[in-house]
Amino acid sequence: MFDRFRIFLDSLTGNGAAPIAADDPRVAVMALCIQVMEADGETDPKERRKVRAMIKDHYRLDDAALDALIAAGQTAESQAIDFFRFTSDIKRNLSEEQRIDLVGMLWEIAYADGRRSEMEDHVIWRIADLLGVSGRDRIIKRQEVAAGLDASEETGTAPEK
Repeated sequence: MFDRFRIFLDSLTGNGAAPIAADDPRVAVMALCIQVMEADGETDPKERRKVRAMIKDHYRLDDAALDALIAAGQTAESQAIDFFRFTSDIKRNLSEEQRIDLVGMLWEIAYADGRRSEMEDHVIWRIADLLGVSGRDRIIKRQEVAAGLDASEETGTAPEK
């Protein structure tokens, strides 16, 4: 109730970005990105930058809209007890190909800090399973992301952060 009141006041005064509905599938995507980013117990600044860059580019958001989406994702993630709420929203709104690409994005987050943890593996495996992404497609996406990192190390170029 307080959130609705705050949004109402912000709309009157022109403060803040346009509110994002809790059932917006982008909120579910952001919440899953946050889950992967926090899976290993450390939130590396490289991971945060990676999430911001990927989401901003993918949804073509300006900084204010991106900040609003991140805030909505953080709120949703902090209130969730499992992944099902998010994955069911995503399954209803994204095609199989889009869900596979989302798993690739999650692997990019996991590798953003230069290492992949067992907890990140587990979280992505569980999310992919709930999204209906096969183990084969999940592993292919992981290998593609890892190969991109290996290639950037060989050429001396830094991976996009």
